[in-house]
Amino acid sequence: VLAELFEKFVSHLSESRTDCYFSTESYKAMDADVKKESLSSVQQLGVEMTVRYGKYLNLLKEDAEKGLCFVLMNCEEFLKQQQRTVVSSLCCLQEHYAGYDWFASSIFLIMSGDREKTLTFLQQFSCLLVSAFLWLPRLHLSMHLPVATVEYGIHPVYFCSAHHIEILLKAELPLVCSAFHMSGFTPSQICLQWITQCFWNYMDWSEICHYIAICIFLGPDYQIYMCVSVFRHLQQDILKHTEA
Repeated sequence: VLAELFEKFVSHLSESRTDCYFSTESYKAMDADVKKESLSSVQQLGVEMTVRYGKYLNLLKEDAEKGLCFVLMNCEEFLKQQQRTVVSSLCCLQEHYAGYDWFASSIFLIMSGDREKTLTFLQQFSCLLVSAFLWLPRLHLSMHLPVATVEYGIHPVYFCSAHHIEILLKAELPLVCSAFHMSGFTPSQICLQWITQCFWNYMDWSEICHYIAICIFLGPDYQIYMCVSVFRHLQQDILKHTEA
């Protein structure tokens, strides 16, 4: 049901010129027989974890690995069309996105391992503003960002979402804010980890789906409210750890 709702909602928005924040170019998927070896070691490890988790949730079949590799390779090629060339020694500014694509993997699971549906959805989704905040590889070396921003190697999720989370935290949960200050950590570091991983390893699968759904249906600012609400939920634990 959620997959169908996502497809209809995003398809409807992507056809509306006023809702399309990014331009999209036509892209034809590569050959379906994509080898796992063509992915980086980080991606290969991510594929194994995703498939294992998907089977545990009874969402994926035996041949799911090939389908996920197909999705990841095509996403990389598709997003390459909107990237600029930057010469830098920074790991995060190399041609390939340094991490694993947790968002595309989440959509692959939501679509029950249907690679064509997943790829079609991601292509339509990529023209919406919320894609910049939920799908981190979306803005990797992106031509939609100013050159200076790209060269710094800092993702907009960090200086937009994480920055606003800290401002809200100061107003809404001053004790939590103080606890972080005393620890020498910043809440934005933790939030960037949560957001990058789509809350994998932090929330149950149903909650991960709710997080993605809330942000897609209600807007990217709900990513900020979601993180603040998690801190509110964890407030007593955080304060207890601070005392200890």
